[in-house]
Amino acid sequence: MGVKHGRDYGEILTDFTEAVGRIPDSYVFFEMDAEDWQNLGEKEKNEVHEALAEDLFYALGTEPLIAVGSGVVIHDQKQHRINVLIGDEELAFVALI
Repeated sequence: MGVKHGRDYGEILTDFTEAVGRIPDSYVFFEMDAEDWQNLGEKEKNEVHEALAEDLFYALGTEPLIAVGSGVVIHDQKQHRINVLIGDEELAFVALI
């Protein structure tokens, strides 16, 4: 189902892909280990982050908080945005409108 949004989905996906890429161990979400991740090229890493962003976008429609490696992704319905954090530190946010 995904989260409600007013921006173009393609723009959201681009921003969200970049945002989840800031989580240093985001690959853990797909049960990859560090060695497998390091063996990927930049194009493949970006493809993994894009797949992760798509999966999270739809999952956040039913689960507003999802752990991703050492980070957490939160759908803030009141602010119409998706927050990407490690601990209390905000790494990035993605505007939905």
